[in-house]
Amino acid sequence: MNKDMEQVLQKAEVLIEALPYIQKYNRRIIVVKYGGSAMANEEFQRNVIKDVTLLKLVGFKPIIVHGGGKEISRWVGKVGKEAKFVNGLRVTDEETMEIAEMVLSKVNKQLVTMVQELGVKAVGISGKDGELLRVDKKYSNGEDIGFVGDIKTVNPKILHDLLEKDFLPIVAPIGLGDDYQGYNINADDAACAIAKAVGAQKLAFLTDIEGLYRDINDKSSFISRLTVSEADKLIGDGLIGGGMLPKLNNCTSAIKNGVNRVHILDGRIPHCLLLEIFTNKGIGTAIIADEDEHTMEQ
Repeated sequence: MNKDMEQVLQKAEVLIEALPYIQKYNRRIIVVKYGGSAMANEEFQRNVIKDVTLLKLVGFKPIIVHGGGKEISRWVGKVGKEAKFVNGLRVTDEETMEIAEMVLSKVNKQLVTMVQELGVKAVGISGKDGELLRVDKKYSNGEDIGFVGDIKTVNPKILHDLLEKDFLPIVAPIGLGDDYQGYNINADDAACAIAKAVGAQKLAFLTDIEGLYRDINDKSSFISRLTVSEADKLIGDGLIGGGMLPKLNNCTSAIKNGVNRVHILDGRIPHCLLLEIFTNKGIGTAIIADEDEHTMEQ
């Protein structure tokens, strides 16, 4: 058999491997949290958007929740301010909130445009629209950090309406307080809350690491599958630290609230979403319910 024919047959095998997943998740909602270095340049952005668009075209119902922290910091610097953080949370005064909302809106419409260039209808909204995300003011260990919100309620009606009309919703993480003031929200928190509220089958976090390690300094300790109980034990044993701790807490919370699978992926790897969702082995870390421990699926 010549090499060209082998390559063609390999492509057919890939499509056949994807078939059961396409069947299983047809008309199911998947929430994709998109941020970090995966947003760093246009090539990375286009790879992610192509993946999400393909998911939509094969019958999934994707929702993108995006961040923009690095871009916000860049614009804060441009106006001569210094980005300040307390316990990893951005201190958001009135001027910073104004910049954050403008930057997130700009990022939001860039993503909408990219999706529509690929022939899929998209609508960009923030948590203010349709009162999607209502928040309380967040404090960091009792310290006032400005216009930062803790999600209080999610009203997913606007998302269901958009999905029903065949749009791909793209959500910027800004919420509305009881004072009708805009509040900046951690994008991981927003994605997790939205996934729970819409009854998502999958929640995928695109991050700057390949997934979870039992020991971050030992590449052979990579974890490709993890049950909620195992995740809770890792957290309890103090083996998960830094920015991954709140992310993993979000993952386990989502599973406990009915999300079927949570995936942690390196958003810089081209087509990481497709490789994780449509192949038997996957490439990131999949967090699953305890009762699914013996299923083969990632």
